[in-house]
Amino acid sequence: MDWQTSEDTVPSAFITEANRRSLLGTPPTTGAWREGDDPGHRQFAAVGTLALESGATLPHARLAYETWGTLSPARDNAVLIVHALTGDSHVIGRPGPGHPTAGWWGGIVGPGLAVDTDRWFVIAPNMLGGCQGSTGPASFSPDGAEWGSRFPYLTIRDQVAAQVALADALGIERFAAVIGGSMGGMHALEWAIEHPQRVERLAVLASTAVSSADQIALNSVQLEAIRMDPLFRDGDYYDEPEGPYRGLALARRMALLNYRSPTELNERFERSWQGVLDPLGKGGRFAVESYLDFHGNKFTRRFDAGSYITLVEAMNAHDVGRGRGSVAEALARVTATALVIGVDSDRLFPVEQSRQIAAHLPRTIHGAEAHVISSPFGHDAFLIENELVGPPLAALLAE
Repeated sequence: MDWQTSEDTVPSAFITEANRRSLLGTPPTTGAWREGDDPGHRQFAAVGTLALESGATLPHARLAYETWGTLSPARDNAVLIVHALTGDSHVIGRPGPGHPTAGWWGGIVGPGLAVDTDRWFVIAPNMLGGCQGSTGPASFSPDGAEWGSRFPYLTIRDQVAAQVALADALGIERFAAVIGGSMGGMHALEWAIEHPQRVERLAVLASTAVSSADQIALNSVQLEAIRMDPLFRDGDYYDEPEGPYRGLALARRMALLNYRSPTELNERFERSWQGVLDPLGKGGRFAVESYLDFHGNKFTRRFDAGSYITLVEAMNAHDVGRGRGSVAEALARVTATALVIGVDSDRLFPVEQSRQIAAHLPRTIHGAEAHVISSPFGHDAFLIENELVGPPLAALLAE
């Protein structure tokens, strides 16, 4: 079914009546993976009590993760892949029990592909604060109730600390590569800056070294959409029959406008109607409106509003230069061989931000330049354009 495919990994498309019917009915209170649900291919690792940047602590934290390939006897072929804001650990694989959507990078990771699982042992965790098996607002706290509004504020560095604890639990002292796109690129940078001895190669795709005022502003209206939903109940809605699905769907609609480019939306939808009813005061809708509605609705069935707020706030906090002198000084700490990929049509993280990263990294495979791909798909091109993204990743891993 169409709803089982992530909209991030395919070009925008018209919404059919069959699409619409597939999502009839009220969404669940939360789309989070919950205790008792089928784990699918997830594994779980306890990462202990985490001391957070805010001064708070998070007890009994765990990360859900998936792996592909075989770890070598020397444990020197491990590759860490860190997902974007609304991704999860299911990088490759079909939808099925425990996994409502197909893998989000199936054209990049797998046997014989750019990240070749016949050679590399790939690990993909669901980030701390997420909602697909790792500890987050929808998880149970030590008192047996969901964390909800009590879940502590997280930063990207806190999330990386949890990933470090996961690597320690798996006995991996050094990653052959750490790869991340978008929010995952923020994690990848923090790994390489804070733990340079543990990262041999680094790939940062469609990301930034610091969240700008513009990005924080775009994020703030998404968060407000969720908080204004009366069913949000200040974050404590998990025991209620309905959750804040309208606010979460609206936040997702706003986000999609940042993930896709004006060129793609204009060329795909133009001013087409959805169905036969005239949208000019005759009860009809424009096709692009239906596209946003459908994907906002679909999103509420696989994500959690509390997690969305937690993760977006972590993105807002991102600044590799914080406490390190400057962005340039922080990036100068990196010892890994690096690849930085930007997208020329990205309006969420404009290509200039990729160029800033590349300019200050000591060693990239393209000199001091970002590798810029040309695509009409905007920010999500790093998930869609396998033929453009795969070769430079393969080149990095061949270094």
